[in-house]
Amino acid sequence: MADTPRVLAVVVTYDRRELLTEALAAIRSQTRAPDAVIVVDNASTDGTADLVRDRFGDVELLAMARNTGGAGGFAAGTGLALERGADLIWLMDDDTVPKPDALAALMDARERIPGPPALVASRVVWTDGRDHPMNTPRPKPRTRPAEQKAAEAAGCVPVRSASFVSVLVEAAAVRERGLPIADYFLWNDDFEFTTRLLRGRTGVLCPASVVVHKTRTFGSTDVDPGERFFYEVRNKVWLFTRSRGLAPAERVLYGGSTLRRWTLTFARSQDRTVLRRGLFRGLTAGLRAGPRPNDEALADLDVEWK
Repeated sequence: MADTPRVLAVVVTYDRRELLTEALAAIRSQTRAPDAVIVVDNASTDGTADLVRDRFGDVELLAMARNTGGAGGFAAGTGLALERGADLIWLMDDDTVPKPDALAALMDARERIPGPPALVASRVVWTDGRDHPMNTPRPKPRTRPAEQKAAEAAGCVPVRSASFVSVLVEAAAVRERGLPIADYFLWNDDFEFTTRLLRGRTGVLCPASVVVHKTRTFGSTDVDPGERFFYEVRNKVWLFTRSRGLAPAERVLYGGSTLRRWTLTFARSQDRTVLRRGLFRGLTAGLRAGPRPNDEALADLDVEWK
């Protein structure tokens, strides 16, 4: 790896051109700007692709022929970043607005922690400055004393997982452990990918790197998901039965946490019939077959995989 690593930002978007504009402007304004930016447009219907071409000519646009969900978008975008020679890949959603020094803080933390870490995640806040409960990185249990000390010296916290809201990942680790899994479509794709990346490795949360996650409401993932509960159930089945990201003891631990969260979701739902249907369909689909390889799931999109 070169002394100055090549950083590529990957932003996945769908029908949120105003938020995407704000996100790209914030990326441009970084005190340590990425060396290149890739926008994956998931077949938006609001003119997003034209907006990127007209107003952000320095951005590489990957316009998908259909909506592949966040999982497909990050799989395609991360694969393209590897093709473009990235040493580090900064992944983020289109409703993520990084503070001006967000990337610089991630880079500083990475340089101060021996290894380097496989990933460094940003602190995520909502529009009013409160820590956002959605997609919060999970603290790493039973952290080795040396790892804990090194993280604390850099002002960071060891984590076991992170989200695609804003995370800087090592390209070498992705090449070894694999891309995000496109067939997840949405939900749990970032958890599966980052736990797989981090199994047996170091990852940290960097509180000095702050991004604003402009979700419509302030809340966690146990808010009533409606029809999308299908993806939560199916993908969790895939995660616990087929992913290489979790050790056996972790499957038990996170499986119990999932059941508690599902119980809360049902308790707070205004339409439990929809959730019961999603639960049945998700369990059936998850147990019947696993996710397809990316080259098969995205075969019709003319994307080369490496």
